Amino acid sequence: MRRHSIIVRLSASDKAKVTLADEGSHKSTLTFINVNRHLDHGIGQILDQLIHRNMYPGETAIDLAILAGAVTAADTRISRQKDSQDSWTREIDLYLPVSNVDLWIDNTPLIERMLRFLTGDLWRVSFRPRQKEMKSLIPRSPTLFRTTLDTVCLFSGGLDSFVGAIDLLKSGKNPIFVSHYKDAGTKSQEVCAASLSRKYGDFGPRHVRANVSFNKNDLPGLDTETTTRGRSFIFLALAALAADAIDGRTPIYVPENGLISLNIPLDPLRLGAWSTRTTHPFYLARWQNLLDNLRIDAELKNPYRFKTKGEMLSKCLDPDFIGKNYDITISCSSISKGRWKKLSPGHCGYCTPCLIRRASIEAAFGNDTTPYSIPSLYARPLNKKEAESADVRSFQMMHRRMSKNPDLANVFIYKTGPLNDYSKSDIIKYSNMFKRGVQEVGKFVEKVRMA
Repeated sequence: MRRHSIIVRLSASDKAKVTLADEGSHKSTLTFINVNRHLDHGIGQILDQLIHRNMYPGETAIDLAILAGAVTAADTRISRQKDSQDSWTREIDLYLPVSNVDLWIDNTPLIERMLRFLTGDLWRVSFRPRQKEMKSLIPRSPTLFRTTLDTVCLFSGGLDSFVGAIDLLKSGKNPIFVSHYKDAGTKSQEVCAASLSRKYGDFGPRHVRANVSFNKNDLPGLDTETTTRGRSFIFLALAALAADAIDGRTPIYVPENGLISLNIPLDPLRLGAWSTRTTHPFYLARWQNLLDNLRIDAELKNPYRFKTKGEMLSKCLDPDFIGKNYDITISCSSISKGRWKKLSPGHCGYCTPCLIRRASIEAAFGNDTTPYSIPSLYARPLNKKEAESADVRSFQMMHRRMSKNPDLANVFIYKTGPLNDYSKSDIIKYSNMFKRGVQEVGKFVEKVRMA
């Protein structure tokens, strides 16, 4: 195990002395402005797209995006297997220059708490002033024209975000959609965007995308980590960047069904590191605290937090459109796993997101036309010793437990994190949603056989 210290420097001219909290840690330097004086690693990519739309975020929002970029670098380049004592928990220190150092120092404990909750790692974050010549990182607008966009929405190419986009467009909102892309799993963003363009008009002017990523040359000597528990930190930071460029208090929509948001472990073996917290209510509440403290006038909203995925589909504002186009979205947790069987990237059909997807589509439409590597879970018994059966058995077990004692939901909803920010009525809604969600998937998997 070794602690890592990542020193962020805006450019090669940043020579500020940085005192490490742990001098014995493995030190890496990460530079964000390239030789062309352009913000690198995907941050400049999305800024250019916003500016092209007459959208100019403030320096604090840019600082937040750079912080999220550094978090992404650490999360994807520091190996849990090699650099932790327990093959999971890493120790990571980040050192960043910011435009308002006092503001960021005041929020250090909150940021560290958020990152520890999200990734399961031990984070320390330290801030220092930007170098004088870097007071502003983007040119400011000489024009009086302001964007007419009024809402920000995350757009992943998944089924939930597709429903969220349809509902916003159908309801008359004027949203800008923010996407983060990387591999084949996000190719569906383009397909979904094209479909929405045909239905609701040109999607291009209201869609910005970025690939915030870091290769071996950016952080020499480090490995690759694929768990990416910190991915939603960059998603939300990019959304905040767009929201900060819109006048007034701007809604940021995070479309996610409540069952996945809570992501409650389905069996005793699925705990801690196995349960992602990317949109957990506690985490989103901390994000709202951070936005408010940083004076970024945005409000996080998940209008589907009390809905199952099937309820999202059945209550979509454009039922005909979603019913004909849901199959272009991607839900699978790892669309490339089929390569071992020489299959093209696509839905496996048996991971937790695939099972929730299949159950929801069957509940809403009665028939699922999505291609899966296992087209039918009923055609043959699943192998108990293979991955194809693991999540099915977990859902079967949870469904049986909940059928015998529905009140267990009142305990289970706290398994992945506290819900102290929410009212008693909200807690009841979360509990009832969890019951319905388990029933929705349980009904789908109850007849799947094992061998």
